This record gives sequence, structure tokens and C-alpha cells, in this order.
Amino acid sequence: MVLCMGLVLGLHTLMTLLSPQEAGAITALPLPNTADHMGSYGPAFYQSYCASGQFTHEFDGDQLFSVELKNREVVWRLPEFGDFTHFDLQGGLSSIAMIKVHLDVLVERSNRTRATSVPPRVTVLPKSRVELGEPNILICIVDNIFPPVINVSWLRNGQTITEGVAQTSFYSQPDHLFRKFHYLTFVPSAEDVYDCKVEHWGLEGPLLKHWELQGPTPPPDTIDTIVYVVGLAIGLVGFLVGTILIITGTVMSRAHRVP
Repeated sequence: MVLCMGLVLGLHTLMTLLSPQEAGAITALPLPNTADHMGSYGPAFYQSYCASGQFTHEFDGDQLFSVELKNREVVWRLPEFGDFTHFDLQGGLSSIAMIKVHLDVLVERSNRTRATSVPPRVTVLPKSRVELGEPNILICIVDNIFPPVINVSWLRNGQTITEGVAQTSFYSQPDHLFRKFHYLTFVPSAEDVYDCKVEHWGLEGPLLKHWELQGPTPPPDTIDTIVYVVGLAIGLVGFLVGTILIITGTVMSRAHRVP
């Protein structure tokens, strides 16, 4: 199974690299506020801002890995993917170099127009049900990104956090917008509040997406106990009301029979 998976991924990757003309059209878009540009070409995109570039590879609609030009490394979407197959870093860097050449030629020969920065959408949610004192992960989903130049950071009680954070590469969408995920490992408490801070050219200023624990969440055992006690109390009240009605009815019936 592992060997079969590796052969399929390897063949698909080889076909992608050897047939770039079939990967899709080139799009060259000047970034506002700068003299830089970005272009997308099939599974890869390149931008001249801070020498940033990325090659991504998908299989069955899901991203398997990306090659980052800044760090010059292969980043697997999940670490386990790297156990099934291998990808040569030079292949991704060559793909980025190819798209840069196409982008430079297209910028030189085309009558381009300035693109508009799109305000990103931000959502913050926990990975699993939140319980006090139990480790969890906050997920900051930044969607609708264009251009793919963005700063995202985590704040706890207004202070920047650098430990326990992780992020994905940019996920390209068919509409040439991008999506990105940022993660924060944390231990929920009633005192701490968190913000996902997003800075982008499409925003007038930094955007803070707030998250905090909405009241203390009792553990599952406590919830079961509460439900049991409430049900028992309702049953007792019903029993007492019924008993009172029966006694009242009996007394009234006897009163009517007395001459």
C-alpha cells in the first residue's frame, strides 16, 4: 500500500513538473503600494515581495506539501505524508524559478492594470470542545486573501505570543484568492482572552478577531449529574402536585356526600 501510494504520488508529481503548459494560465498582478508583482501558474505561485515564492502539490483535491522559497525547504501538510513518499526540493525550486521567468516576461510585454487588495475574512475557533485546564488548540482561519502578503500573530491578554504557534502555507483558490491557517496551543482559563491579529494591505488597520471562554464549562460528569438532579427534582415536584390534587379531590368528594 505504501509503495503503491508513493508510485502514484511520484508519477503525478513528475507529470506536473514535466508538463507545466497544461497546469493553467499565467496571471500577473501588480501589488498595490509597492512595485512588486505576483503570478500564479497551475500549482505554483510567485511574488517578488521579500523574495517570496511557493510551489504546492495536491492529490485528490488536498494539498500534500509546499516548497517555500524563503526557507528553501519542503513543508508537508501533515508530517505523516512525508513517511509515504519523498519530494526533491530542487524540483519545487525549479518550478518557482520557471514561474518567475514567465512572470517577468509577461510584466514586460503586457499592458497591465493595478490589482485591488481584497480585505481578508478572519475566523477564530477551538479545535475541540473547550474544558477548563484541558490543553486545546485555537485555529485562526484567514480567508479571501489577496495579495498573499500578510502578517498574522496571536495575542493573549493583549500581549504577543510566540510559543506554541504554527501556521500553514498559502492555499491557492480557483478565484486566485488565498487561504491560510494559524494555530495556537493553549490551556483554557477563565481569566485569559485571545486575539488573532491580522495585518494586510486590504485592511485600513490591524484586524483583531477576539476569542474568550464564554463562562465556565463544567466537565461532562458534572453535566450528567446536573441533568440527573434536575430530572429528579421535576419528578418529585410532579409527584407532590399529583398527590395534593388526589387528596384535594377526595376531600371535596366527601364534603359533597355529607348531608
